Amino acid sequence: MIDLLLPFQYEFFIKGIIVSVLLGGICGLAGVYIILRGLSYVGHGLSHAAFGGAIVGNIVGMNYYIGAIIWSYLASFVIYEISKRNKIKPDAAIGLVTTAIFAFGVLLVSMTDRYTRNFESLLFGNILAITEQDLYVIVSVTIISAAFFFFLHKRLVFSFFDNESAKISGIKTSHIELLFSFVLATIIIVSMSSIGVTLLASVIVGPAISARMLSNNFSNVVFLSIIIGCVASFSGMYASFFLDASSGPTIVMFITLAFGITALYTLFKKIYHSHSHGSISHSHPHMHTDEHRHEHTHR
Repeated sequence: MIDLLLPFQYEFFIKGIIVSVLLGGICGLAGVYIILRGLSYVGHGLSHAAFGGAIVGNIVGMNYYIGAIIWSYLASFVIYEISKRNKIKPDAAIGLVTTAIFAFGVLLVSMTDRYTRNFESLLFGNILAITEQDLYVIVSVTIISAAFFFFLHKRLVFSFFDNESAKISGIKTSHIELLFSFVLATIIIVSMSSIGVTLLASVIVGPAISARMLSNNFSNVVFLSIIIGCVASFSGMYASFFLDASSGPTIVMFITLAFGITALYTLFKKIYHSHSHGSISHSHPHMHTDEHRHEHTHR
């Protein structure tokens, strides 16, 4: 008989569970704002920029976290400036800038003998190799990022939903968007050694789009995305122990499973609703929030 509590007897597994739940939750939270902004590709792009920065940092002799932070923030700023000044859509700027940084990192790896297995864990994740220092960093970033979204929630939503009205209301939307990019980059950086650069985009976007299919209310979407991210990450981590599989890909499979279940649920719900009322009901194509008003905010 399988001992379902066996994994919890190991300290490395408990540490991995804590990390996976924290990252699943904060990535789920950030993902809602990403799909709201229509920038689903940004998570994929910034994770590639962080990987390139980590390689550059390691080669010049600095901590790969520092290298990843410098290059990710630089990429965020360059993307913002290109989009702002040249009227180029953000997704095009993201594709060019982040891929170039990633390619530069890979180029350096091919030209040096200092390649290590650490870069493999950055690409595919190794959550069981998380150190105490990594855990403290992840907890700190999770708390700071959650505080950012909590205290700037209204400004973020107002800026993303109605940028022009937000500007008229006195909100510095450009500063808000740039700050959001920096926070997102930080979340990606602390996540990539656990989840992996190649898998991270799914962890960020997956819970958010699943939650979006379940509700049109923004607050509900945020709550559901966090829950889906946490539960799927916990389940993936837990299952990986018994499957003797890599935790990163297993977590992504559970997030994909959650999306599949959600898609089937909404499909059957629509079919049932159609048969019950004789026609498919009409619903608004956008999320509703308490902040989505076309009136000036008194400051």
